[in-house]
Amino acid sequence: MSTTARIIVITGATRGLGRALVPEFVLRGHAVFGCGRGEKHVAELAATFPAPHTFDVVDVRESRPVRDWADKVLRKHGPPDLLINNAALMNNPAPLWEVPDDEFSTLIDVNVKGVFHVIKAFVPAMVARKSGVIVNLSSGWGRSTSPEVAPYCASKYAVEGLTLALAQELPRGMAAVPLNPGVIDTDMLRQAWADGASAYPSADQWARRAAPFLLGLGAKDNGRSLTVS
Repeated sequence: MSTTARIIVITGATRGLGRALVPEFVLRGHAVFGCGRGEKHVAELAATFPAPHTFDVVDVRESRPVRDWADKVLRKHGPPDLLINNAALMNNPAPLWEVPDDEFSTLIDVNVKGVFHVIKAFVPAMVARKSGVIVNLSSGWGRSTSPEVAPYCASKYAVEGLTLALAQELPRGMAAVPLNPGVIDTDMLRQAWADGASAYPSADQWARRAAPFLLGLGAKDNGRSLTVS
């Protein structure tokens, strides 16, 4: 793993796994540029991790705000060395035919369209430089299924396919990786499994392993469906 300071962009930085990764990257001397939807949480991040790190209120469901955010980061700091699409939603557990239309649409807009919007905004600059790693957070439920989480499974299967196809389009020297973080005790897991989530590692425990794992990814990993171990 290189010790050179890197530019790291991460979506969904205000909660869960994204929030847990931020201090781990900062601790290792890297510059973090994150986004989230909650103004209060974004302000807390900005106060805790001042410049050179920056955090912005961005809804990844909308292409224009994502482009504006990317333009600001690229103009000031250049292309990211590591781009992490982490922002995601879980559906309220239910048989597929009982899932409300708006809940399904919102989940797909965040989990799939959001990844597309961020890739479209940041990756051209990375391709022009012919370096950088794109990590799209997948799930065990992007490689297998369980009842009552069909919308989430559909979205993460989509992330797997999108990322593996993207990997075939990148120039040599770059990588796109769909990453299963493993089973982690987060609000999202509690939404799916309620109290059973407490049996699994916390987001902070996970991040201490995941940060060096992510920083160790490179061109050799292009197109590999990986799991944090």
